[in-house]
Amino acid sequence: MMKRFLILCTGNSCRSQMAEGYLKSFDKELEVYSAGTKPAAKVNPNSVKVMEEIGIDISSQNPQDVNEFIDESFDYVITVCDNAKEICPVFNGEVKQQLHLPFEDPADATGTEEEVLAVYRKVRDEIKEKFTQFFNQKNSSKLASG
Repeated sequence: MMKRFLILCTGNSCRSQMAEGYLKSFDKELEVYSAGTKPAAKVNPNSVKVMEEIGIDISSQNPQDVNEFIDESFDYVITVCDNAKEICPVFNGEVKQQLHLPFEDPADATGTEEEVLAVYRKVRDEIKEKFTQFFNQKNSSKLASG
């Protein structure tokens, strides 16, 4: 049964935090963590705002360093940016499966506040779509095999 997830990106302030929020909302039984290879000081306020718009509160989540998890075991380690994939450490604990689901970094968005938020919403929706597909696929294959 899929249980423990670690979602990685560079700053652990946008994409991985949104993905963590989604996975937790799919199933309260899942243990979901996110971390960064170079963690930011706090979760990006725009990420908090656009997740709040769809009823998911990530305001209490904090960026963490991937090295804090190096000795732990996970069913899935999922990188959501190319940089994190390239420098993803080797875990001392068991990692059953490593996946790469890349998304553009909404923190790079420029323009008016509304234009910037539009990019965050687009990335949020892409993350929801990809992680919903992943979650449904894993659940249906688990049911089929068990």
